[in-house]
Amino acid sequence: MSRMEHAAHLGRAAAGASLPMSDADDEPSHLGQFIPLHYHHNMLLDANRMRNFKAAIDAVVFKGARVLELGGGTGVLSCFAAAHASKVWCVEFNPDMVAESRRLLAMNAQGHKVEVVHADAFEYLPPEPVDVVICEMIHVGMLREKQIDVIENFKARYRARFGDRLPVFLPTAALMAVQPLNQDYDFYGFNAPIIQFQRVGAEHPGATELAAPVLYGVMDFDETCSRDIAWEGDITIGADGTVNALRFITKNILALLGNKGRTQDWLNDYLVLPLGTPVQVRAGDTLHVSFSYRAGGSLQSLARTMRARVTERTCDSGK
Repeated sequence: MSRMEHAAHLGRAAAGASLPMSDADDEPSHLGQFIPLHYHHNMLLDANRMRNFKAAIDAVVFKGARVLELGGGTGVLSCFAAAHASKVWCVEFNPDMVAESRRLLAMNAQGHKVEVVHADAFEYLPPEPVDVVICEMIHVGMLREKQIDVIENFKARYRARFGDRLPVFLPTAALMAVQPLNQDYDFYGFNAPIIQFQRVGAEHPGATELAAPVLYGVMDFDETCSRDIAWEGDITIGADGTVNALRFITKNILALLGNKGRTQDWLNDYLVLPLGTPVQVRAGDTLHVSFSYRAGGSLQSLARTMRARVTERTCDSGK
């Protein structure tokens, strides 16, 4: 059994759940490899991301290690790895990013250890076995970007060439949770239930949490990860209100720090999707929630499948 499996028992996968996806719902196969230049530059300003990835890389990449990064962007994570590694292959598909990463790496002390390879992450294999694979094509809920597809494709091709022993993956796993919200959709008198992102650690005016987050899925990249994600389960409501949105939370386990008995984590920004039919709830009610989607699919492909209903009402002594 995977070391992560026990954590996924807070709900159950919807048996035989249909996934109402069309080709139009699926994001292009190279999304994550063609993110615009300015977006990669902005990621350098994300202290939450940078700090946690650097700490994880420092913990996992040992002196003399060989490292492969799939989807290198600016090359910053490869540069972090080069501080310890003897060799780093940084694979990037976007020609603009290839030129930019080479420019930036040339300005850094360990940049000479990094070979930027202009190639497709779905096709590239290193010339020799590697100890660590860094791949950060991650969106909240595993939506939009192609982390699952890239990793599963890589594992099959790597095993065929180098044998069954796989490198360490960074991130190593992802925990996904869902939380009922009452979200204010009044924009100066204009009612607009829209998709929103919320920064981790920031205040979120207009968002009222009506229950604690509940785990709905675990992706352990050491194991086979299915692209099909479906969940239904019961959530105990903690406060009176109207559930009109679901917040999706993704905690990425970047590294297992075995000697310290903890993990190095990174939380994506929260994703808030409006429910098609809001539900009135009271504290103590049981809210039954279901949804299904494919990893790498569009945000709308998840939103269209979301359902919520009260299956058990709390006793009301005042009636």
